[in-house]
Amino acid sequence: MGVIMSIHYLKNNELCLCIDTFGAELKSIQTVDNSTEYLWSGNPLYWKRNSPVLFPIVGSLKNQSYIYKNKSYHMSQHGFARDMEFKLTEVTETEIWFQLTATEATKKVYPFNFTLDIGYRLRNRQITVLWKVKNSGTDTMYFSIGAHPAFLCPLRDEDNQTDYFLQFDSLNPLNYLLINQEGLAVKEQPEILNTENGMLSIRQGMFDKDALIFENNQSHKISLTLPNKKPYITVSFEAPLFGLWSPAGKNAPFICIEPWYGRCDSSHFNGSLEEREWGNVLDAGKIFSSEYTIDIH
Repeated sequence: MGVIMSIHYLKNNELCLCIDTFGAELKSIQTVDNSTEYLWSGNPLYWKRNSPVLFPIVGSLKNQSYIYKNKSYHMSQHGFARDMEFKLTEVTETEIWFQLTATEATKKVYPFNFTLDIGYRLRNRQITVLWKVKNSGTDTMYFSIGAHPAFLCPLRDEDNQTDYFLQFDSLNPLNYLLINQEGLAVKEQPEILNTENGMLSIRQGMFDKDALIFENNQSHKISLTLPNKKPYITVSFEAPLFGLWSPAGKNAPFICIEPWYGRCDSSHFNGSLEEREWGNVLDAGKIFSSEYTIDIH
């Protein structure tokens, strides 16, 4: 069966958004006045995606598998929602919603009845990405969910990425974890990211060891700035973790700012699904709701 894709648009006087029903993925953020693009194109030369939703796991499982009720299940990195067709459920002038529900295929790798609703709201130059996870079953549900938007950096072709900055809402040094070749967090070797009044110069090779993982609510507002330190995009979120990523060793012209409720397993983790670090617990019939915003300056 081939991939079904249907493109939908949200537009106002400031911005035009393009969203695909496949993965409910945001594909483009353009200004109306001069068609400036802010989101990565998805060119597979660097990375084929734009802004996938990570569900029901974020990152990689140890041995690509987990144990639940004494049974082993296999699941690849970041789960399956990003590679499934969502149903369009609601469209207004300012919002659009998509829905994914459990199928026999998903239950083979994730034995829960769930409903995942993903919405996009556009107001002026702000995009709000909304998540609702419902436990439609009778058993307690364990899940993670995260964002993976890739923003152009540099924004202008004539600029160099290494002249740009990341700006954090925290003035403290940030602690982060690296991941190993299996995609697992190396917890015994925390790294320190020192900023200058919350500003970090983007250096070449910054992501040569893959993603940087930040735990424990260290920052909730991150901007990419031009060489003059003026922000051009800001991601704000309540999630307790976030990741920063660009393809290792490729000098790719984008950086991902990723709010997460969950992360990959650590290299020494040997527990069950219920025991995964930073996992979320949802009782039968309950709904988990969250959101994050993208501001275009």
